[in-house]
Amino acid sequence: MTHGPLMLDLAGTVLTPEERELLLHPATGGVILFSRNYETPEQVRALVKEIHDLRSPALLVSVDQEGGRVQRFREGFSRLPAASKFGVLHSSHPQKAIDAAHHIGWLMAAELRAVGVDFSFAPVLDLQTDISQVIGDRAFSDDPLVVGKLAFSWVAGAREVGMPSVGKHFPGHGCVEADSHLDLPVDKRRFSEIWDHDLLPFRHMVENNLEGLMPAHVVYAAVDDRPVGYSPYWIQEVLRQRMGFGGVVFSDDLSMAAANIGGDYSERAAAALDAGCDMILVCNNPEGASEVLTSLAEYCDPVSQVRLARMHGKGQVSSGDLREDPRWLRAMEYLNLLDGEESLDLEL
Repeated sequence: MTHGPLMLDLAGTVLTPEERELLLHPATGGVILFSRNYETPEQVRALVKEIHDLRSPALLVSVDQEGGRVQRFREGFSRLPAASKFGVLHSSHPQKAIDAAHHIGWLMAAELRAVGVDFSFAPVLDLQTDISQVIGDRAFSDDPLVVGKLAFSWVAGAREVGMPSVGKHFPGHGCVEADSHLDLPVDKRRFSEIWDHDLLPFRHMVENNLEGLMPAHVVYAAVDDRPVGYSPYWIQEVLRQRMGFGGVVFSDDLSMAAANIGGDYSERAAAALDAGCDMILVCNNPEGASEVLTSLAEYCDPVSQVRLARMHGKGQVSSGDLREDPRWLRAMEYLNLLDGEESLDLEL
């Protein structure tokens, strides 16, 4: 079998017979896990192993494990800080912030790889503004150069334990007020303003071989009348050709309200794939996922297959040895620092 183009979700902490059948469908390529799929590290490790063992090549297994408000696995995992805390530290101690991002990127990846998860949808490359509440403290900073530096350090830490990264939300979600989970945001700025500002962190990460990107469910009306995830202009002309991105493009969840403009689920899937997405996400809507599977039963894109193969986590990480690694202790020191429990005068 090959990697299909659909990433879907699961109902609970164990696979049902019906879910096994869906995961064996040729159009399925991956699974995204949520808090409802998690009880303990041991439970989720067994679940991920069962998913991986179903097929060859194995399905990709992912999760949103940014930190702060967006961390699906909590009890039994380190509580990761919101990205904005790195930016606050950077304003007074830039090198400490860069080092902290590296060690905590490593920690996030090491804990996920220890239970078999291939990658997290992180880091957020959007800019922090007073406009977007859905982004808010999920962004590192309002300064695009600082976002690029901290994101690069985070991704480098994750790569040390064999985890690829997926930046989001291309080309930047920070300057629209509407929440794309609930509405269709429209940004009226000119392309030149976005290119010279919001896109700087994305451009920096693409130049440094970021493995994956997720486009925003946002319409940039002065550029294209379609949301980015449905836009060949944004994905193929800007991202692939002008920026030279060679990694995987994952759609944002096609069940979000902002994606409704694409029509029914099969039409949304076709629009996203035609625009240039390699893998599409349909979450929290089993009927929609089934509709997409039926519509894509014969779909195959060899170029996307090559890209998706690079998203598998590499190497083995033992949870038993994790806390013996000196990098784990270092990461704990940075967690305490970002939580305000340690003085900046410590020799970190």
